Parts: sequence; structure tokens; C-alpha cells
Amino acid sequence: MAICNALRHSTILTNLVVATIGLAVVLRGCMIVLPTPFLARWWLYCRTSIIPHTYCDGMAVVKLAWADVRISSYYSLSVAFLVTTLDVFFIAMSYFHILRAIFSLPTKDAQLKTFGTYGSHLFVILASYIPVIFSSLTHWFVHNVALYFHVLISNVHLLVIPILLPIIYGVRTKQIRDRLLWLLTHIGM
Repeated sequence: MAICNALRHSTILTNLVVATIGLAVVLRGCMIVLPTPFLARWWLYCRTSIIPHTYCDGMAVVKLAWADVRISSYYSLSVAFLVTTLDVFFIAMSYFHILRAIFSLPTKDAQLKTFGTYGSHLFVILASYIPVIFSSLTHWFVHNVALYFHVLISNVHLLVIPILLPIIYGVRTKQIRDRLLWLLTHIGM
């Protein structure tokens, strides 16, 4: 919105539009997450009730069940595929519009500066999605992956990526970049 409609974004993004977008995000999250606990409620658990993860991973709960969990597995796979596909589609469409707006800028300097900003956004999106997709696919299709590897990938997604986000966006700020370079060059002295 800020690139494609730079001077009109405050009139397009009214409070009602922002509230509608927020409600859609909350409803989307609820529709994705809520069926899993209801499905898990009907399963039998005869073995241990300890989940070998650092958080309550849905697939870890499914693997603890002593019942037919095909419905939940198919649901999880279809939701993951649908959500990822829709997310990638909408992200690709927005980046198509952003790139079209960038290439219509009058000077190469403005194009490079704007493209650099959205290049870091694209890097963050890829860094956020790749561990989740990889972890989900290994849960469903590769059954001989060590448990510690699943836990490691999950922790990378939950801990490392959010820690890196301020660094990725902060390095674009000249003062932060200069201070970081100063620290890196003076640590060894």
C-alpha cells in the first residue's frame, strides 16, 4: 500500500478496513488451530503423556495417540498445504505489484533503494517459511528423521528467526550499521 498507493494509503486503510483485516487474521488463525484440540480430545493415549518437544507441537501430540489419527493427519496436511499455498500466492501477488511500482520509479537510485528495502522483507519471509515447511514435510513424509532434528528445526523457527528480525531490519539503518561495524572492528583490539 505504501509503495503502490503512496499518497492515498491513509484514505484507503481506514479504521474499518484495518479492523476487518485484523478480524480476518484472527478468524484465519482460529480456523487453523481450533480443530486440532477437538480432534485430539477423542484419541486414546496409552503410552506416555510427555511430548518430546520444547512446546506443544501438534504433530507430537498426534504421534502420542494410540488410535487412528488419519483424519487429523489429513487435516493437518491439507491445512498446511492450503495455508502455505494461499500465503505464497498473496505474497507473490503483493510483490508483483511492488516490483511493478519499483520499476516505474523515475531514477535508478530510487529503484535500488526501494528494492533494497523490500529485499530484506523477502529474506525475512523466506527465513520464516522455510523451516516450517521443511519441518512439516519431514513429519509427514520422512519417518526416519531423528527427534532432536525436529526439535532443532522447531526451535529455529520459534526462537532464532524472531531474534534475527530486528538485526535484519536494523542493519538497513545507517546508525545501527555503523555502530555494528564499529563493534565488530574493535572487538579484537
